[in-house]
Amino acid sequence: MDFCTKCRSVALIPMTTPARPAAKYALLTITWLAWGGLMAGCSSGGASSTPSSSSAATVTDVTVVLSSNANDQFTDFGAVLQSITLTNYSGKSVTLLSQPMGAEFIHLNGLVEPMITGTLPQDTYTSATVTVGNTQFTCVGINTEGGLLVSTYAYGYVQPAFVTVNLPTPIVVSGDTTGLTLRMLTDQSASLSSCASGASYAITPTFTLSSFDIAHATLGSPSNTVLSLEGEITAVSAASGSFEVQRPELMSEPATNLNVSTDSGTVLQGIDDLASLAVGMFVDIDGAIQADGSVHATRVSVADRAAVDVRRGPIVSVYNQAVPIVTIKPVTGQGTDGLVNLEPYDFSSTMFNISGQLTNLQQLPFAATFNAANMVAGQNVYLSSPAFVTCCGLQYYAPATTITLMPQAIDGIVLGSSVSGNFTIYSVELANYDPFVILAALPGQATLVTQPDVVQVYVDSSTRMLNSTSVATGGTLRFYGLVFNDQGVLRMDCAQINDGVPQN
Repeated sequence: MDFCTKCRSVALIPMTTPARPAAKYALLTITWLAWGGLMAGCSSGGASSTPSSSSAATVTDVTVVLSSNANDQFTDFGAVLQSITLTNYSGKSVTLLSQPMGAEFIHLNGLVEPMITGTLPQDTYTSATVTVGNTQFTCVGINTEGGLLVSTYAYGYVQPAFVTVNLPTPIVVSGDTTGLTLRMLTDQSASLSSCASGASYAITPTFTLSSFDIAHATLGSPSNTVLSLEGEITAVSAASGSFEVQRPELMSEPATNLNVSTDSGTVLQGIDDLASLAVGMFVDIDGAIQADGSVHATRVSVADRAAVDVRRGPIVSVYNQAVPIVTIKPVTGQGTDGLVNLEPYDFSSTMFNISGQLTNLQQLPFAATFNAANMVAGQNVYLSSPAFVTCCGLQYYAPATTITLMPQAIDGIVLGSSVSGNFTIYSVELANYDPFVILAALPGQATLVTQPDVVQVYVDSSTRMLNSTSVATGGTLRFYGLVFNDQGVLRMDCAQINDGVPQN
């Protein structure tokens, strides 16, 4: 059968009803509240910014990285950051970011990614302000008929009085370079009465801004370590061991570019060598943020060399029917076709992979597998596909060429622990709004878990312990790693532990 290609706008338009076939039992709810109207304007989307200051003071190169502390209430939380301004002891202000940039914070839970690199006058800054334009967050639930509910709540503009920026300590800008971490505290940045149409909500973006020594940050430092950074190749210099990627477009703001370097120690997955990279390929990168804002890659992975579209986000349903369909809630993505809130894919001929970020899978005391028979709603995946096509009024599901299980963060209460070989196993209880818990109640799915509110978390000597409090029974912590469905039991191979975020 011939299909005629139908290419949609590449721009992200978050407030739209899915243009492709909706998942079975799917219902989309959107709530929009405009505070002061939509912000108009254009941006070049460059990855650098020059402060608006006429001072002749000595300046320092500053790289801003984004991060977040989040629980599992929302699948995504996007915001347009319009400006970042710092103020010194005497009340003089300088603006570091003066162009709107889109950001998504849930995929940065406990992680960091570079945002911009600019300059600031050397000084001690005691306060900061961030102006925020469009904001939105999404949750998943079950509607009154027992079907899937995906609700997005948004403001067109956030009034300055509702944005908070805390500095744990004054920021001293000195020397040649410095790093700043802008971290969103998502549990304080939004409130929601329920994940249902007509629910009451508020968006109050709350951040901390802190500095770190980017020039001397060690490999693996939480302040500069990048994990699962996505991009599309725009240029390659195999001779110099470097390439350039375009980052995913976020919140309808222009995408930015990022320079990436490699060396002989960089692990390559899905490609033979750097010369195998080509413009238009999509990559997944681990590495370290450099003082100039670039990333030195420790791992470069290509899941599908021929991909036209890639998506990353949680699975929301899996149905085995005449055409087996997996539906995801894309959080980020790139390619020919623009994102919609729910995307169903045919997985009848899909190649299933597991992210190569964690290297201890063979040592786990259970069979760590991911395939068509055991993928389950709630797992975080990276999916590639060809272009979407429609024709002749027929329903068509794009084929998923590859689906890769990706690491994700969970926030939970430790119920107890045990030991198996080199692993300590923590039983972690999830909140009742966690997608694993919510989506397990969706009827008719191909695979279900027996106890969706508990994850068995496996920790060994390779796990990065970034928590300030001990992992003890009754404690709330965040665990980052690969979540497997092992015969109905959720098990995580844990790569990182952070302090927990209060459960709402």
